Amino acid sequence: MSRAEPHSRANASKTEQQPLLATGGETLASALRRRLETEIAEGRLDPGSRLDEQEVAQRFGISRTPVREAFRLLASDRLVELRGRQGALVRRIGVHTLVEMFQVMGELEGLCARLAARRASARQIERLATIHLRLEAAAEAGPDAFYDVNQEFHEAIYEASCNVFLAEETRKLRNRVATYRRRVTRMPDRIRDTIREHAEIMDAIVTRNPERAHAAMRAHLSLLGDNLLDFIAAFE
Repeated sequence: MSRAEPHSRANASKTEQQPLLATGGETLASALRRRLETEIAEGRLDPGSRLDEQEVAQRFGISRTPVREAFRLLASDRLVELRGRQGALVRRIGVHTLVEMFQVMGELEGLCARLAARRASARQIERLATIHLRLEAAAEAGPDAFYDVNQEFHEAIYEASCNVFLAEETRKLRNRVATYRRRVTRMPDRIRDTIREHAEIMDAIVTRNPERAHAAMRAHLSLLGDNLLDFIAAFE
């Protein structure tokens, strides 16, 4: 990937005005933060992409005041860096920090799986099984389609943990590393391994084995051995 690509991809997403809808009692700034966070998590805004205040305001048909506030909110979540007159940049993460973040991610999601094994309802377990079947079917559709269903699987486990605070904190960290998790999905044999690892996690939850669920999820998200070396090579 060339260094120019992130900027060109970000600009490409700004060519058409997109309506911005605030839901519930949220402000325009909060709605914009949510929209941009989604674009970052989905890889439509690459690390290093520049977010120009005026361009973003024009794209969403709003004034620059909520744009500045949205950038500030994204910066507080460490999703962007504020660079004064340069505007905001989607935050890049160094490989060492990223590996550490994956380790923490493994523990947080491992705790979600542990609690799900203890607390998941029959409906939540059925939903998990349904998503897993869709994940197997998505294996032939390519890494992006597979990744989207994969996210649903993890979200279902967050919900099944029945711990709203844990789910929110896990989701925040996941969104910070989402672009890089997509890259992991593109690694050789990763889709096949993911299906196998998800089956192990799901079996531990279904059989109400919290320790095994935690260990299986932590192993699923850990970058160890050859996987770590391959990821670093691809990252660089």
